[in-house]
Amino acid sequence: MGHEHHSHLPRNDYGKFIAVILTFCLLAVIGYALQHTISCFLLSWVIAYLLDPFLVRAENNGIKRIYALALLYVVLGILTVFFLTFIVPAITINWNAFIRDLPLYIQKIKQLALEWKARLPDRYGSEEIDWLIEKATGKVDTAAEKTGNWFYGFGTSIFFNLFNIVLSPILVFFMLYYKQTVKDTISSWIPEHRRELILGIGEEVNSSIGGYLRGQVVVSIIVAILAIIALFIIDIPHPIFCGLFAGAASILPFIGVLLATLPALFFAWFKYQSIDVLGQTGIAFALIYFFEGYIIKPLVFKEAMNLNPLITIIMVMALGETLGFWGILLALPIASAIKITWGHFVHGDFKHH
Repeated sequence: MGHEHHSHLPRNDYGKFIAVILTFCLLAVIGYALQHTISCFLLSWVIAYLLDPFLVRAENNGIKRIYALALLYVVLGILTVFFLTFIVPAITINWNAFIRDLPLYIQKIKQLALEWKARLPDRYGSEEIDWLIEKATGKVDTAAEKTGNWFYGFGTSIFFNLFNIVLSPILVFFMLYYKQTVKDTISSWIPEHRRELILGIGEEVNSSIGGYLRGQVVVSIIVAILAIIALFIIDIPHPIFCGLFAGAASILPFIGVLLATLPALFFAWFKYQSIDVLGQTGIAFALIYFFEGYIIKPLVFKEAMNLNPLITIIMVMALGETLGFWGILLALPIASAIKITWGHFVHGDFKHH
């Protein structure tokens, strides 16, 4: 009888593991179906996560949470007015210039392809190469049309997400104000014999996710500012656009560094067509990411997540496919939360409780 009892334990454990996986799959499907609603919620949740340490510090200094929250919103209101007055017009001008110049870039690609075709030697296989170039140049206009549609759709999505931007401050306020109430309510739902364990895991996950999100925002802002300054100095077209792209690309692990340089190199080549300028641009980004990797991140990220690179890439791809930008941003925190929870499970902490 004892042998039968022990043989059923692993099966039950695997059953629980499969149930957890199926639950995550179900949540992913629901997230994809309700991506706009969830996008608004995630935006509010991330903002609340970033702002909560200021309120905690104020509470530790004897200031009531509601007063600290009101003061925080006044400061954010002033910063928002400054942002809308000075930063948004500059970004809009840069974006409009990029859209205006887009057909010129596409026509230049076409011209370079035709010039390359004319310089090809008349050797064996050149007919096949000519055919490939003709097919490629014939698709340029179609690509231009699709690119224009993509940018129009991107602009439309930004306009649609203005609703999220307006609604988010309201959600953030309630998330921050009722934080302790929500924590107490969730804690009351946990069985008493597992409450201490699960709350402890929650604190570990909270520390990991909070540190990552706050650190990543700081890193992205610094990379964007440094890139904009460097591109202004080198006189590369659309420096604000390239700098913001570099800051956003720094979210991606491993490949973000490579992706961040592509727009700047693209614009540098089409303006100057000089190897020297390409080299200057490449060196500028190399210095920025050396500074980011060896100085900024060690200072900002106090605790490394120590995630497997393969798992990291798979999580980024999978969640990016289902939740878009938010999936990419939250892939590492979610992977870290799963790793922390799975570590407690493997060590048998759940069985001991």
